[in-house]
Amino acid sequence: MNKTVFHPADTRGHADHGWLNTYHTFSFAGYHEPERIHFGALRVLNDDTVAGGTGFGKHPHDNMEIITIVLKGALEHQDSMGHTQAIHPGEVQVMSAGTGIFHSEYNHNKDEAVELFQIWIFPDKRNVTPRYDQKMFDAESRKNKVQQLVSSIDNDEEGLKIHQNARISRVSLEAGKEVNYNIKDPKNGLYILMVEGRAKAAEQPLDRRDGYGLAGVDSVSLKAETDSDILLFEVPMYM
Repeated sequence: MNKTVFHPADTRGHADHGWLNTYHTFSFAGYHEPERIHFGALRVLNDDTVAGGTGFGKHPHDNMEIITIVLKGALEHQDSMGHTQAIHPGEVQVMSAGTGIFHSEYNHNKDEAVELFQIWIFPDKRNVTPRYDQKMFDAESRKNKVQQLVSSIDNDEEGLKIHQNARISRVSLEAGKEVNYNIKDPKNGLYILMVEGRAKAAEQPLDRRDGYGLAGVDSVSLKAETDSDILLFEVPMYM
């Protein structure tokens, strides 16, 4: 079944808590929009800016795949599995909450904001043993081509592993350049987030922070009108 959804940046949920300025593509916390609960297995896509010296205190998660991508600054992560690490721009963190974890996330710097995306994906297995991983991805390796950041623990594809038949990729397109994203599993859809720049996705114009979801397609063309940074979420649509 063919399906498309377009989420202009200015239609996202928004909350400014002083220490946290956050935009929600999908319903989250005080933002509830019945038509925007999730896109397939993609449940949360939050665009967070955390002020210097502040952050999220210790809190629990379970049965969710949580992915963090830092754009600017550094985010310090601590969890009940014993990890204490900072996440920097270009790095991706994945965490399978499984049977349950506690973690906290703080701005690693006192005088500079940290900008990040926090992504939640429904798992395909419940109550797994919690796990954590983190990796730096070379920016040159996504210049005018698709760089896979995350993939399923059940396959040998590139990327950090999660418990879901999903993939997260990133591409940095120069103005005028074009790439195709080929859907790996025909049961999956693709959600596109324009991080920066302006481009067309399957002829749909996208500006900074716009989101566009497609299902029932084999591939999607991406053509940059300006230098562009794009995140791609291929996820099962059965949710």
